[in-house]
Amino acid sequence: MTCEREKVEDVDLSIVVPAHNEGDGLRATLDTIAAAASKCTESWEIIAVDDGSQDATWQEIGGAVRSSPRMRGIRFSRNFGKEAALLAGLRAARGRAVVTMDADLQHPPDLLPEIYDRWKKGAKVVHAVKRNRTTESKMIIWRAKVFNTLLTRLGGIDLGNASDFKLIDRVVVDVLTKSMSEKKRFYRGLTSWVGFPSVKVEFDVPHRAQGHGNWTLRQLLDLSVTALVSFTSAPLRIVTLLGGVTLVFGFIVVTDALISWFRGIAVSGFVTLVGTLLVIGSMIMISLGVIGEYIAKIYDEIKSRPAYLIESRSGFESATESDDVSPGVTDKFTRHEHQSID
Repeated sequence: MTCEREKVEDVDLSIVVPAHNEGDGLRATLDTIAAAASKCTESWEIIAVDDGSQDATWQEIGGAVRSSPRMRGIRFSRNFGKEAALLAGLRAARGRAVVTMDADLQHPPDLLPEIYDRWKKGAKVVHAVKRNRTTESKMIIWRAKVFNTLLTRLGGIDLGNASDFKLIDRVVVDVLTKSMSEKKRFYRGLTSWVGFPSVKVEFDVPHRAQGHGNWTLRQLLDLSVTALVSFTSAPLRIVTLLGGVTLVFGFIVVTDALISWFRGIAVSGFVTLVGTLLVIGSMIMISLGVIGEYIAKIYDEIKSRPAYLIESRSGFESATESDDVSPGVTDKFTRHEHQSID
C-alpha cells in the first residue's frame, strides 16, 4: 500500500485516541475505530498517543501506521497522564472536526456516525454522555456521581454523566490549544466551559475490550483536585465560612465563660477548652490545605514546564505539519523529537 498522507485541508475528521498500557487490544481497537470513521467521511485520520506505556503499545501503533496512511502516532518520553495525551492529540489533529475517545472500546465507535452527523448539522461540540453504567462497579459509579455533582454545583459547568468521548469543531480545538496556556487541564470541563453551541448524544457503556482500567486512586484524586481548583474558587470561600463558624463558636464559649464568672460559678473549662482547640486547629489545618492546593496550582503554572515531552512520532510527513512540531530528524513515517513541546 502506498502511504501518501493527506494534506491538512483535506481532512474532515480526526480521531484522537490516548493509550496507556493498552498493547493487548490496541490494534483491534484502532481497526474498529477506522471502520466506524470510514462510515462518516472518506477523509479521516486517527492519532494514537502512547502515554509512556511499558508494554507493546507503541509497537502496535507503529504497525497500524505502517499498514494505513490515515494512522499517525505520538509517543511520550514517560507517563504524563491522559489530559496531556489529549492535548498532544488535539495539537496534532488536522481535521475540521476532532473526536476524542478511549482506547478500551468503552466509548463505542458505532456512535461516531451519529456524532459526526450532529456536527454537520451545526453543533460545535457534541458530548457523548453515559446513559447507564451497568458495566462499572458500584464504587466507580458512586465516585463519579459525587465528583460530577460537586463540580457541577461548585464550578457551574454541566458534567452530569460526562465523558471524554466527544466531538469538537476546529474553532473549539484552536481555542483549547492556542488560546489557553494552562498546563494542568481538565478537558471534560474545558469543553463545557467554552460555551459554544453543543448537543448531547447518549450511549450505553460496554465492557472493556481487553484488560482493566489503568487509573489509580492517586491519579483520580489528583484529577479531581485539578478540576476543582481550575474551575471554581468555592473551596476558598468555604475557608472563609469556616473562619466565620469558628468565630461564632468562640463567641459562644467566651459568653458562657463570662456569664459563669459573673455568677460566681467555677468555669468548667477543661473539656470546653480542649474541644475548642481541636475544632479550631482542625479548621486551620483544613484551611491551610485548601489554600495550599491553589498555591500549588499557581506554582505549577509559573514554572512553565511543558505539559508533556515527545520521544517519537510516526506517520508525520514534515516538521511543519503541526504547530507543536519543532526541528528534528524526520523521515516519511517516523519522527524522533529531542525538544520539549509545551
